[in-house]
Amino acid sequence: MSSVVLKNLIKSYDGKKNIIDNINLEIADKEFIVLVGSSGCGKSTILRLISGLEDITSGEIMIDGKIVNNVHPKDRDIAFVFQSYALYPHMSVYENIAFGLKMRKYDKKVIDEKVREVAKSLNLEDLLDRKPRQLSGGQRQRVALGRAIVRNPKVFLMDEPLSNLDANLRVQMRTEIKRLHQKLQTTFVYVTHDQTEALTMGDRIVILDKGKIQQVDSPEVIYNNPANKFVAGFIGQMNFIDVKIQDGKFNIEGIEFYTDKNITGEVTAAIRAEKMISGHTEVNINPEIVEMTGGERIIYFSLNGCKCSAKIPLDYSFSDKIKLDVSDMYFFDKESGERI
Repeated sequence: MSSVVLKNLIKSYDGKKNIIDNINLEIADKEFIVLVGSSGCGKSTILRLISGLEDITSGEIMIDGKIVNNVHPKDRDIAFVFQSYALYPHMSVYENIAFGLKMRKYDKKVIDEKVREVAKSLNLEDLLDRKPRQLSGGQRQRVALGRAIVRNPKVFLMDEPLSNLDANLRVQMRTEIKRLHQKLQTTFVYVTHDQTEALTMGDRIVILDKGKIQQVDSPEVIYNNPANKFVAGFIGQMNFIDVKIQDGKFNIEGIEFYTDKNITGEVTAAIRAEKMISGHTEVNINPEIVEMTGGERIIYFSLNGCKCSAKIPLDYSFSDKIKLDVSDMYFFDKESGERI
């Protein structure tokens, strides 16, 4: 088994504010889990703590059922794929992939067999004699993956490995990494700030903010049942509208809506951009900007003084109205941001 368990994990620098603030997380054997959040939320720091590249302040990290707090990084049997690829520029592709095996003093014949097998699986067979500077970004990323794969580690750690690639190549590499996970049947811990990567790649998603876990669940649950306003706003295109509910009634741009939820007072109503035309109640809007994104249009406007947007199919006949439904809305406490 290659499970990873983080227990009461804390990381601070010089005794100041906690960068990682009492995180508890169990990553199952063979699971593909994605850590996602905005810059500075602590996601990359968690990878560095798991790998041993940084020391924890307090708490425990367990890999394969063993506490590794004081285990040297090279003895944790983990492969780390960095955002910058971290290839040796003076070495060929073959030498880069083989480096870890040579350091572990594998037999030359075994090294050659493993390197060529990995190169074949990643379509690098014709590039083995090239240096990193002679490769494209996608090819360099595959070499970095090959160097990690060849050791057959217990856990793969990936820190925004696709962020330096162009959009089309990112889509291709997402598929390759998922296929790789299915083939290797090894635990993957993947860090990204890209919500599309998180939704399409993860068995589970961990949403982080300011060093704390906001929600952990499957992509479907995260998307359809966000635990709080932060999660709702981070995953997908969500509109937040300030409303005041009295006797189960509230209004948006003068149109009255009814809710059977036991809510009173000023709250934040939320509805996803793709749900802004799926309801029954028409609301007049003043379109401010219209964007074409290929298969759909995005309309920008305001509701109750709050900036909103609607995703509309190209074949949808649109004038200056949207159609809302309370059943598509979420409600959040204005102060705490927690789901009501």
